[in-house]
This record gives sequence, structure tokens and C-alpha cells, in this order.
Amino acid sequence: MPLRIGVLGVGHFGRFHALKLAAAGLLAGVHDADPARAALVAAEAGAPALAVPALLAAADAVVITAPTAHHHALAMQALAAGRHVFVEKPIAATTAEAAELTAAARAAGLVLQVGHIERYSAAIRTLRASAATDGALAFEATRVAPFRPRSLDVSVVLDLMIHDLDLVLTLAGSPLAEVRASGARVMSDHPDFAVAQLRFASGAAATVTASRVSVAMERRLRILGPLGETRVDFLARSLERLHPGGAEAVGTMPGWGITRATWVEHDSLEAEQAAFVASIERGAPVEASGAVGLAALDAALRIEQAIAAGG
Repeated sequence: MPLRIGVLGVGHFGRFHALKLAAAGLLAGVHDADPARAALVAAEAGAPALAVPALLAAADAVVITAPTAHHHALAMQALAAGRHVFVEKPIAATTAEAAELTAAARAAGLVLQVGHIERYSAAIRTLRASAATDGALAFEATRVAPFRPRSLDVSVVLDLMIHDLDLVLTLAGSPLAEVRASGARVMSDHPDFAVAQLRFASGAAATVTASRVSVAMERRLRILGPLGETRVDFLARSLERLHPGGAEAVGTMPGWGITRATWVEHDSLEAEQAAFVASIERGAPVEASGAVGLAALDAALRIEQAIAAGG
């Protein structure tokens, strides 16, 4: 019998999850605090709109895409019912809640995956294959976009920056030792832009910029180390790496050259959901685990605290 997955919260992103699961024949049903929205998405996806207890009874697993404030309660309810959980980022509102979820899933032997979708993108897979992060000492990440009236229940740090925080935490491979940050509210009740300076126990450093009140979209990553420099433009789908033995010789740097790469985009949401299913059905390792979600949340909340304290 095929796996059955319910979706709790069918707003903007939850709707995409529901439709993707329906197309794969995996959708058990949907739930939303707004019955009219639940009915609309249910009709579109061809699945029933159910109350939470009924949806948990009908499903083997759930995808939680409700507002962040409800992640912990819904996930704990699902885990208590013996259901595997995929929860959108951030994993929870506090690190204590995130730690409790992670411990509960581990104790129950259930899959807990967090929606750090960038881990499943073609861009990050290309970056990892390039060996560009070997010995890296400094990172600069920029993710900015025009204002859109959604995800305003959290700051830009928990909305957009958290993707790059997860990335630099992974690339640095070292505990976060120091955080400085600045930011401000512009269009919402939470900071809409933020710039964070991070220092790791290894001595590596990162500057991470995020804004949801920008003139235009921009997504870039720069990596520096003794083995050269790598620049990634996510929108242009390009990676350029200056390093010893690079494919294109650089006249003023004997023995060094530039290697270029690009990628073809794939459906990252589909890949993310497939990873969730594989972990449930085949015991595949959970890449975006509860521990991963907890680390990213901890970094994000430390940045928010630094902003609130004035840097």
C-alpha cells in the first residue's frame, strides 16, 4: 500500500506541497485553520479536507507548513500519534521546542525532516561537487528580494537568511562562536533586512545579508581560502572557481586557472519530498534532520538577539 501523507497548513507553500504530493499519488488529505482555504486546496488536489485528528488517522506521515508558532504543537501531536514529520523551516519558534521535537522523534524512531530545501537544489549539488569549500576560511552570502506580503509572521532572518545560515554552518564545519548583526523593520512588524557577521571556533568567518525589501532579486555566494576563490551566482546558474590547476589559465598567476560550471535546475521541492519518502520507506539518512534545523534556528535566533541589542 502506498505511503499516505497529510499536509497541515495549506497557505502559499503548503499548497505547493499538497499539489506535489497529490501528483505523486501520496496525498492523504489537507488541513488548515481557515476551512475555506482548506476546501479550496482539497478540491484542487483531489483529496479531503480533514480535522487534525482525522488527518493523522488517515496518514502515515505529515508535512507541516502552518505558521512557525504552530510547528511545535502540531509536530508533537503527529509524533505522539506515531506519524513521521516533515516540518517547514524554521523547525520551531524556539531552540527548546526544536530540541524537544528532535528528542521525541529519536525516541519514537520516527523520521523528522526540516524544510531546508536548498540542500536539495542543483546549485548546492554542483557546489559540493566542485571541491570549492576545501580549506575555506571566509564566506559571503547574499539573498535579497522585492517585498511580498507573505511569511511576515517571522523576520527576514527566519524567512530568507536561514537558508544561507544552514549553508555556511555546513560549509564552515565548526561551532558558531560569535555573532554580530544589524537590521530593521521596514514593511512588517519584524526585521525586513539584516546583515550578520559570524565567526566560527575554527577562525573561519561569514558575512550573511538578507532582505525582503530589495529593488531586485539577488542570490550570490563567495568562498575564500588558501586554495583560491569561488563565486556562485544562483540566479545566473554559474559557478566560477579560481584555484591551482584551473581549466582556464590565468596569465599573471602561473599554475592557477579558472574552472567554470553551470547546472540545469530541477524541482527541488520534488527532490526534498522524495528524500522524505526514502527516509521513511528505505531508512535513507535524513540530510535535513532535526539537528540541522536546530543548528540553523539557534544561529538565526542569535542574530535576531544581536539585532535587538543594537549589534
